[in-house]
Amino acid sequence: MTISRVTVKTLRKMKQAGDKIVSLTAYDASFARVIDEQGVDVILVGDSLGMVMQGHDSTVPVTVDAIIYHAKAVAPQCKRAMVMADLPFMSYTNPNQAISNAARLMQEGQAHIVKLEGGEAQLDTVRHMTRHGVPVCAHLGLTPQTVHKLGGYRVQGREEAVAKQMLSDALALQDAGADAVVLECVPVDLAEKLSKELEIPTIGIGAGRVCDGQVLVLQDMIGISSLAPRFTANFLRDGRNIPDAIKAYVDAVRDQTFPTDEQCFF
Repeated sequence: MTISRVTVKTLRKMKQAGDKIVSLTAYDASFARVIDEQGVDVILVGDSLGMVMQGHDSTVPVTVDAIIYHAKAVAPQCKRAMVMADLPFMSYTNPNQAISNAARLMQEGQAHIVKLEGGEAQLDTVRHMTRHGVPVCAHLGLTPQTVHKLGGYRVQGREEAVAKQMLSDALALQDAGADAVVLECVPVDLAEKLSKELEIPTIGIGAGRVCDGQVLVLQDMIGISSLAPRFTANFLRDGRNIPDAIKAYVDAVRDQTFPTDEQCFF
């Protein structure tokens, strides 16, 4: 049986149909294979590997070479899921640097789409990459690469001015060619407004059920992170094995029983 690969067009169609997008991180071949088999739509090779794989206290130390190393292990296992790879800290300070590193993630790491953090400051970069055929996912709200500038891992968008700026940034990124946007640690009402205003899919992490999809860090979802954030849940419970836990997460996102109100910010 031929398996259809998830693409950016697939994600757009899922948004239009009201079908929830399921995303999960993976950093190695074994987990990538299981995650793909359980029906996850997007597998993220995230710079979160700096914390859950390398033991750092932030994503800042992660390099392009590290993302490529892990993406090369993940991508060959994915028969259906789209593979997204993060552009790590300081790897996209200008459009030319960004497109050079994006090309490496796609050529060497075999990623299908790249993700970068930031709003208005990234418009030229997003425009440059998408004009040259690079699919791009934006990332707004809590942007972990700038955690030191933000002063910690804090909810973003509760202040009216910040919320207005985030909406403006999201629409501008869409106009620049972004194919999707991750919303991290954003109040539910703002996430709902963004999801309704945008034509591209929103993928939430700590942004409520109203987003077009959800993403979690695998190690948080199976309960082995040392400091799991409030917006996650341990699906490796009630005697489940890992494949069943991943399937439970997929089902919970699709039937909108995850996240619960307790895992949202208001």
